[in-house]
Amino acid sequence: MTDMEPRVIPSTMQAIDFESFGDPSVLRHVTVATPEIRPNDLLVQVRAAGVNRADLNQRQGKYGKSASFGDSSLLGLEIAGEVVAMGAAVTGFSIGERVMGIVGGGAYAQYARIDAGMAIPVPDTLDDVEAAAVTEAFVTAHQALIHLGKLAPGEKVLIHGAGGGVGSSLVQLALLAGAGKVITTSSRSKRERLLGMGVHLAIDYQSEDFQEVIAGQVEGGSVDVIIDILGGPYLERNIRSLSAGGRLIQIGTQGGASGTLPVDLVLQRRLRIEGTVMKSVTQEEKRNMTERFRSRWIADIRSKKLRPIIDRTFALADAEKAHRAMENSENFGKLVLIP
Repeated sequence: MTDMEPRVIPSTMQAIDFESFGDPSVLRHVTVATPEIRPNDLLVQVRAAGVNRADLNQRQGKYGKSASFGDSSLLGLEIAGEVVAMGAAVTGFSIGERVMGIVGGGAYAQYARIDAGMAIPVPDTLDDVEAAAVTEAFVTAHQALIHLGKLAPGEKVLIHGAGGGVGSSLVQLALLAGAGKVITTSSRSKRERLLGMGVHLAIDYQSEDFQEVIAGQVEGGSVDVIIDILGGPYLERNIRSLSAGGRLIQIGTQGGASGTLPVDLVLQRRLRIEGTVMKSVTQEEKRNMTERFRSRWIADIRSKKLRPIIDRTFALADAEKAHRAMENSENFGKLVLIP
């Protein structure tokens, strides 16, 4: 694609914001200033924006009164769209190019700025909605399962909350990475869809105890890697379900932040417990996370061996409905907003 002159960009844009913390009803469709780009930024006309659990946490005040993700106080961390302007230091991109990536807030809008190191050219096999559902889920999944979890071919992995955007991405990565067994927990309504993806054992967390199921139905009664979004309530059972040398990678605390840790098992089995959340890492490490994902998996994204699972789309003005759907765990896969 050849470079073009920057487009005429409006000084204001439509976006979603909120004045006080609360339930989804606090979200408002507002007019705000279009972001100004810095030397290393791309300005993107947003064609689609992914909805993520972090957006709900920010709206609820779980990150504090002045929470942002390093860039904008507006909601939204994940975009796909068209480059309309570039900072003076940016190379390797062009006006009119389609990109996808993780932003430091501000995705719920008509325009968003993105650090060029976080932007990935969109493969021509993906439409805008698919592209908007790739980066937050798959970058997080790669970081947890491959980079930190060190999943090796033939190992057994337990993925909690596998029906969501990150969970369904973890399932796909585990299967393509050659996991010997992929075990999930989810609601009964999502069990058949997970089995259809190739999951070896899908546990209904509403009626079954995953520790008991693993002990009774999995060879050796344990797994090598656990990726968990729930936190405290699952901590002890997670530890008891790990094999010697096992790894627990914590990517959320949706169920609570405190739990019981059997320290004796951590010592005896030489277990490793590690947490990761993108909000707390430096911008340089965010770029590194993006590049590690891109270099390992973008060919599989292009060929659609890996593909984001889209539950449904909403108009930007209907962000409240999207947040309610996620809070009620209605979705299997990603929810996407269309400005």
